[in-house]
Order: sequence, then C-alpha cells, then structure tokens
Amino acid sequence: MATKHEEYQSPLSGRYASLQMRQLFSEQRKFATWRRLWLALAQAQQKLGLAITDQQLEEMADHLDDTDFEAAARYEKKFRHDVVAHIHAFGDAAPAARPIIHLGATSQFVVDNTDLLLMREAMGLLEGYLANIIDALGAFAFQHRQLPCLAYTHFQPAQLTTVGKRAAVWGYDFLLDLTELEHRQANLAFLSAKGATGTQASFLELFDGDHHKVQALERLVAEKMGFENIYVVTGQTYSRKVDAQVAGALAGIGASIHRLANDIRLLSGLKEMDEPFEASQVGSSAMPYKRNPMRCERATGLARWLMDISASPLHTAAEQWLERTLDDSANKRLSMPEAFLTADSALRVVLNVVRGLVVYEGSIRSRVLAELPFIASENILMAGVKAGGDRQDLHERIRRHAQEAGMAIKVRGQPNDLIARLKADAAFAKVDIDAILDPRQFVGRSAQQVEEFVQAWVEPVRRKYADRLGAVSELEV
Repeated sequence: MATKHEEYQSPLSGRYASLQMRQLFSEQRKFATWRRLWLALAQAQQKLGLAITDQQLEEMADHLDDTDFEAAARYEKKFRHDVVAHIHAFGDAAPAARPIIHLGATSQFVVDNTDLLLMREAMGLLEGYLANIIDALGAFAFQHRQLPCLAYTHFQPAQLTTVGKRAAVWGYDFLLDLTELEHRQANLAFLSAKGATGTQASFLELFDGDHHKVQALERLVAEKMGFENIYVVTGQTYSRKVDAQVAGALAGIGASIHRLANDIRLLSGLKEMDEPFEASQVGSSAMPYKRNPMRCERATGLARWLMDISASPLHTAAEQWLERTLDDSANKRLSMPEAFLTADSALRVVLNVVRGLVVYEGSIRSRVLAELPFIASENILMAGVKAGGDRQDLHERIRRHAQEAGMAIKVRGQPNDLIARLKADAAFAKVDIDAILDPRQFVGRSAQQVEEFVQAWVEPVRRKYADRLGAVSELEV
C-alpha cells in the first residue's frame, strides 16, 4: 500500500492549515454530523407521534462517532451513492433503528445541513484569528503612532504619515472583514427537513397531511442542531447564493491579507520593516545574505488562491437547474472546504507576522530626511511670503532649485541638496528653514487618528473576543 509520501497530499492539509480546521472538515466530523442529524430527525418525529421507539433512538445515540469507513466504502462501491452507503453502515451499527433512519428525508437533509453546521463553526474559528490580528495591529499602531515615515501614492514619495497610521489602515481592513464575517455567520440559517424538491411532501405524507406537524418537525430539528432560523423556501438544497456570499466574505479576507503582505514585502525591500526572521532561518540557498519575506510571500500566494476560489461558488449559484442539479456536488466538496482551509492558513501566517514585526527607525528616518526637503517646500514657500517675499517669485525659485536637486539625485546619484540650495538663495534669508524641517509637523492627525481608531474600533473587538485573544500561531514550516 502506498504511503502518504507516495500519493498527492494537499498542502492545505499537510503544510498550512491548522489542526482545528482540518479536523472540522474531516471525514470523521462530516459523517458523525450526518448521524447526529438522523438522530435529531428521528427524535423530532417520535415527539410528533411517529412510531419510533426509545430503543431505536438509544441505538442511534450509541453509535454517533464510530463510523465503519471500510463498510461504508463497500456500500458506496455497490450503490454508487454516498448517503445510501452511510445509511446502511449506520443501520449495521444500530440494527433496531435501521427501518427508521433517514425516514422521509432526501440526501441533502444530511449533506446540506452538515455543510451549514460546519461553515458556521468554521466562520467562528476565522473570527478568532481576525480578532487576534486586529488586537495585534492595534497594539503595534498605538506603539508607533508618532513615528514619522514616508507615505507613498502610486509607490512614489508623497507626504508623510506614521508607521502606526499605516498599520491602523491594515487593521481597519481586517475589522471590516470581521464585521462582514460576523454578519454572514449571524444570518446563516438551516435547511432542516425540506424533502426531495423542497415541498416537504414526504413529511406531509408521514404526518397524514398535518401541516402544523411538518412545520413543527423542521423547527425541532433546527433547534436540536443549534439553529434558530430556517430558510423559508428552498428546492432540494438551500440556495447556493449562501455559499457564494460566504465565499465572498472569505475572499474579502484574502484581499486584506494580500494588501498587508504586499505592503510589508515592499517595506522590507526598502529596509524599513521586516517580518520575523529566526536565528537559523535561511533566506536563499544561493545568497547567504538574503533575508526574504517568506512568510508574507506565502500569505500573498494563499490569499490569491482564496480570492480565486470565490468565483466557483458564484458560478454554482448561477448553475442551479430548477429544483436541483448534481453538478454542484463535486465542486462544492472542493471549493467551500478549500476556501476555509486557505483562509485559516493565510490568517495564521498574518497573525504570526504582525506579532513579530521589526521596525528599523534609522532607515525610516533616512528616507524621510531624503524626501523632506521636497515635501516641506510648500511650507517654506508660505514662510517666505510671511517674511515679506513675493509668492510667485519664491515659487519659481523653489521650482528651479527642486528640479536641479532632483536631477542631481537621479542622474549623478548625489544626496538631496535642495535645502542647501534654498539656504544659499538670498530670497529665503529671513526664513528659519531648519525649524520647518521637523518631520512631526508633516504627519497631520496621524497619531490622533490611531488613538481614535484603537479606542472606537479595536477596544470593542478586544472586549467581545477577550476569551480568545492570545491565540498561538506557530508555523510548522
């Protein structure tokens, strides 16, 4: 028999995703949930008057977690139907209950309801990661809220911001993601017992045409599985728009991850900031001096995959034929678990990175000082006018000096000498240029915005998720 090293293994299972998320989407968890749904259905049917005995329910309850996977595989090979296979395997384990397992139900009773249960729990796991990332970025932003750094538009030097303000922008993206995910989780409902085409005809037959009992049945099953809300109208399956919306929320997380990771990669190249780098870590097999941002590169690659996956559930939602078609099955088995496993994998990397970010203040200051003469030119112009100068004349002088200084930097590789040029120009003799060149004068309300962000947005997340903060995110590789 081939070992795991001789067969393809998904990197999400063997390399990236957390044990919790892998277990959540495991075969064991799925089929144990199927059995719990069959038990909940039988319990509700008994309560509403169907001839189901306590012994049958007890036998089912005794075998919720001991699926015989080999027997189920043999049955599936025979019947070419996974749900039928597991009905038979469950019936073997609970023979007294065999006649009433899956009574009145269709396959999607277990398949779709299980997917909803697992997605709800998976969203909860991701919410925990997001809360920890927001907490960490909030702390980092507050710590560096007053540290001026060069801001960029179009990746060209613009004005100044602060290191903390930039981190707050990252954090706010993740806060939007958390809000969206909480909304999707809160509005997730249950398929419950709808029948083969969503009409509940089979259950209406079981209860001799009693509509109230059919309504009570689906409420009881939903309550037993922890859901308050039920999708009001469906075909055989719940609307695949639900999957598309959830996948869209996960794709949004992917975009935030991609943006943060790319920014850190750029800042690493500028030698302003680094992700954690361990003492024995190797950056390159060829270049010993390299310190590549491999964590952020991994997060970027995973985030790209996560964003791409989101298109598939959307296509599936558009492809539903009337009350049901089966072409969603194989796709759904891949796309939804992979989306959650990928989001889990990428968020673990981000949490590991943001808790260990390294800031190089010397390099940041050097870049600020190199560009500050250009950035300060408008302030110098205004100071010159206040000192009695002609605005148009001073503007032209600064323009010429700035152009010459820029050419010296770009063509001859010389340092920025704009300030020296302006000091040597008699038109600016009355201007205290050095007093104007304090970087802190050019960051606007950056520090105050960080403080306001932390107080108004980060603190509520910290309070809401207090019992989940401090989660460990150690990367295996």
